[in-house]
Order: sequence, then C-alpha cells, then structure tokens
Amino acid sequence: MTGKQPDPTFPPRRTRLLVTRPAKDAEPLVRRLEALGFDAVVEPMLSMVWLDGPEPDLSDVQALLFTSANGVRAYAKRTNRRDRPVQAVGDATARAARAAGFEQVDSASGDVYALADRVRRLLDPSAGTLLHVAGSKVAGDLGGMLASSGFTLRRSVMYDAVPALTLSDDTATYLRTSALDGVLFFSPRTAVSFVRLLAEAGLVDCCRTVDAFCLSPAVAEAARTYGDEGVTPWRSVRVAARPEQDSLLDLLPVAG
Repeated sequence: MTGKQPDPTFPPRRTRLLVTRPAKDAEPLVRRLEALGFDAVVEPMLSMVWLDGPEPDLSDVQALLFTSANGVRAYAKRTNRRDRPVQAVGDATARAARAAGFEQVDSASGDVYALADRVRRLLDPSAGTLLHVAGSKVAGDLGGMLASSGFTLRRSVMYDAVPALTLSDDTATYLRTSALDGVLFFSPRTAVSFVRLLAEAGLVDCCRTVDAFCLSPAVAEAARTYGDEGVTPWRSVRVAARPEQDSLLDLLPVAG
C-alpha cells in the first residue's frame, strides 16, 4: 500500500520572508528574493522624513561620510554637488552614492566601526573636516571614534526615520496562520520596533514558527529581547557572518 501522493493541482507554498526595511530599500531586495524563489513581502518598520534645510557648506570638507543609503538620498535632495569623495559604510550605501552621481566612492563593506577604521587608514586628519550626513538617530559614536585619531567630524542631520505604529493586517494574518517562515532584520532599531508591535498585537507567541535573520549580533540581541526581561520565542535567530546584505542572504534556506 502506498502513501497519499501530493496533489499536483495544489503545489506547496513557497517560503515566505518578511522584509522590514524602509520601502525604498526594500524594493530591490524583494526583487532579488523573488528571483531566488522566495515569496517576499514588505513590512517597513521605519518611514523616511526628509528634513528641510540649507545646502551643506563643503568649503572645509575633505570627504562625505554616509552610514546609510538614506543619507545619500537626503543629501541629494539638498544639493547637486558631487565633488567630494565618499566614504560609505557598506556596499549598498556605496551603490546608492554611485547611482546619485558620485564618482569617488569607497566602501568599508561593514558597519560603523569598519567605516571608522577605513577612514583612519585612507584619509589624513589635516586635510579637512569630514561631513557625516545622518538621520536624527545614529548607531555608534562615529565622531568619537575618529576624534581619537585627530579627525574633525561634523554631523549634519538631514532626515528622520519614523517608527511604524502598527503591523499590517496581512502580516498579522501570516503570523496567526503560520504562513510566515522568516523575517529579515537590518538594524537594531527595526528589530526593536517589530518586536514591540508584535507584543502590542498579542502575536509574540506566533514567532515560534518563524526564523529571525539578523545582520549583526546587535541586531540579533534586539530581535531576541521582549520587553525588559523577556525573550522573543523565535524558532531560530541567525546572524550574518559579516554585516553585509549578501552575507545575510547566505543564511537563507534553499527556496521552496
């Protein structure tokens, strides 16, 4: 006697992944995930607000420092000047800078610590100020790290990242019905926001069937933390070997 054969008219559901990046950053990632065979859905944990302000003064600036692609976008909204070298935190930010028209772009291919180390090795403190185009909240003390090596860094806040207030109905349904297989987290702030919204919706226990894929140990710690002392019950928490998108995608299972 043979077992019941799968019904070919009902193919198995594709692995569904939730992307928590802001909408603009999520678009190319969703296309890549779908090309790899995943069902990718977007639940932005942060929305970008571009802040008004004057064109930046570059008279004493030797290089621009970007710690996110949103910093590049915010800068591009303020000015057409592309005549300063760019030091980017990672490859995605470097690609955004090149797409915005910068020709001299170098990538630290890592996090803010890697960026500080790259600046120390490539730039001269006596050559001028470093302009860090940033959001209202930043990760790590980039200015402090570089000041210890004699650099002067000026931070210019050009955008704000506003946390989401609720989870969408679709995401809540995916969680309640165990129709979500994994969530991709790229920053501690987005992970904290997602877990907070889970708790507010009463959906924390639904994480038992979901894997958390995290860009760094700091992101993983934020994803694990539930309230002041609780632990979010993910099926697993996996951390990229390097703080780069390609490394994060290497954690994903074979699509199916």
